Amino acid sequence: RYPNKQLETEERFEVREVKLYCYFIWKAGPEAYSRIMCVVLAIITAAVTAYLLIYYNAFRGARCRSTAVLNGKTAVVTGANTGIGKATALDLARRGARVILACRNKEKAEAAVFDIRRETGNTAVLFMHLDLASLKSVRDFAETFLKTEPRLDLLINNAGMMAAGRTEDGFGMVFGVNHLGHFLLTLLLLDRLKASGQSRIINVSARLHRLGSVDFNILNTHKDLVTGQSLWHCFMAYCHSKLCNVLFTRELANRLEGSSVTCYCLHPGVVATEFGRNMYFWVRLLWLIFSKLFFLTPEAGAQTTLHCALQEGLEPLSGRYFTSCTLQEVSDMARDDGLAKKLWEVSERMCGLS
Repeated sequence: RYPNKQLETEERFEVREVKLYCYFIWKAGPEAYSRIMCVVLAIITAAVTAYLLIYYNAFRGARCRSTAVLNGKTAVVTGANTGIGKATALDLARRGARVILACRNKEKAEAAVFDIRRETGNTAVLFMHLDLASLKSVRDFAETFLKTEPRLDLLINNAGMMAAGRTEDGFGMVFGVNHLGHFLLTLLLLDRLKASGQSRIINVSARLHRLGSVDFNILNTHKDLVTGQSLWHCFMAYCHSKLCNVLFTRELANRLEGSSVTCYCLHPGVVATEFGRNMYFWVRLLWLIFSKLFFLTPEAGAQTTLHCALQEGLEPLSGRYFTSCTLQEVSDMARDDGLAKKLWEVSERMCGLS
């Protein structure tokens, strides 16, 4: 078969080595075989993910083009002590806005206030305590804000998390923080937004809303979007909560029609933030490595938020969804007005508003 006997001999040795390798793996037992296959699949998954992230972020140059000056305007940004929220607050402060950092961690928030004041020279940047995992805290924040702040032009519901556990009120942590807390906050501040003239509400969602769904049987029985607390359940709860953000924005726009308030939701991109800080150590480690190599900076991730908050002429697009500073379509489920209305009604009941 081979004119060169040496090549034939080498090929036979290679085939024999492969067979022996497979034999020893199999003899090691099913558990060892499963572990090896898991490692192989993890490597393949990491390689594919890296490729997709590089491809996706090759188009990350979209920037907010608005030159709006915000002197005399007031903005509230939730989760503004780090990441996208801090970058958003920094930009708004540069434009002259009075910026309220609505955060849970006082130490980090006060450090962010110091940084933003130093970088912008704007002293009208301050911290107000808000824990979205507590409906009482949300009400306390709204009460304090309404007593001390005469206007509200921008409400940016930016805070988000993916973690196991329950809120103070017994709701799933991801559902409570990512959706329910922001839902209540928005409704409590809505009259002040209406009284301030042309104002906007921005809900930071995610592309992962496309994987989400809302099962009202689970929501009513478990006070959560999922039935477990595993890493997979946390991930799916996050996807479901991002769908809730889109549905909330859609129904809110319908209810605000004819008023001076408009609302928008968005996907900020895959951003290097402290998003995974509440997860397992190995998840945090992987998040850190990938974020440094492939993810957007918080400044780049804030651009679509700023576009929705500041760009002129978006009023006819109230209730819509943006990515990379451009209008995008949402999933079929996210366009379901009946689902959006039912989620609103259930959320009202859970917040004690009906």
